[in-house]
Amino acid sequence: MANQRGSRSNNLVVPQANAALQQLKYEAAQELGVQIPQDGYYGNYTSRETGSLGGYITKRLVQIAEQQLSGRSNQ
Repeated sequence: MANQRGSRSNNLVVPQANAALQQLKYEAAQELGVQIPQDGYYGNYTSRETGSLGGYITKRLVQIAEQQLSGRSNQ
């Protein structure tokens, strides 16, 4: 698939999950001490800040999936 400049390539497979993913993003940012920009523009953030946020979110998503696969509850 060709990716157009400026278009989002991370479309959700399950659009109904958007609210839960946004909540996870805000929780992760709060835990890491990263301020989420109100306008959604991350250009003023360092790679370390955005990378740590993305890595933490990925880690939590993997933990949630592992818990669900093993039959345990989320928390």
